[in-house]
Amino acid sequence: MTPVISIVGWSNTGKTTFIEKLIGELKKRGYRVGTIKHHHGKVELDKPGKDTYRHAQAGADAVVIASPEKVGMIRKTDKEWSLQMLVELLKDMDIIITEGFKKENAPQIEVYRHDLFNKTPASQPGSLIAVVSDTEHERNVPVFNWNDAAGVADLIETKFLG
Repeated sequence: MTPVISIVGWSNTGKTTFIEKLIGELKKRGYRVGTIKHHHGKVELDKPGKDTYRHAQAGADAVVIASPEKVGMIRKTDKEWSLQMLVELLKDMDIIITEGFKKENAPQIEVYRHDLFNKTPASQPGSLIAVVSDTEHERNVPVFNWNDAAGVADLIETKFLG
């Protein structure tokens, strides 16, 4: 099964920026990396007037667009999909990095910023495998500097890809 690592943290802590660094590091090492972003609001991916938009407006429950370089899917749902359901879409990847999904049962790396020091941890007890931070502090897991995507990739390789 494809390993899933969730990058968690409070809003504006730099999760997306760190994920960009981590993806680059894992790609440099030859891995196929998939990502899944959790979003709380309404998602609009299609452009009004385009063919796929028109298909959806006509009543299609799922629309897939395919080209030689990319495939995209827009699918109506009656409930939020679980992380496990979403992972099935990317099962041909070597690793899946998620952004968010704080409440899911997956190994978590928390992005922690000093200016949000008074906040409680965003990670689930028992799921935390590492912290990425702009400050040093004691945790019961490895703590990596904000710029150490290579160190986090080493940890992921050792624990999940080795």
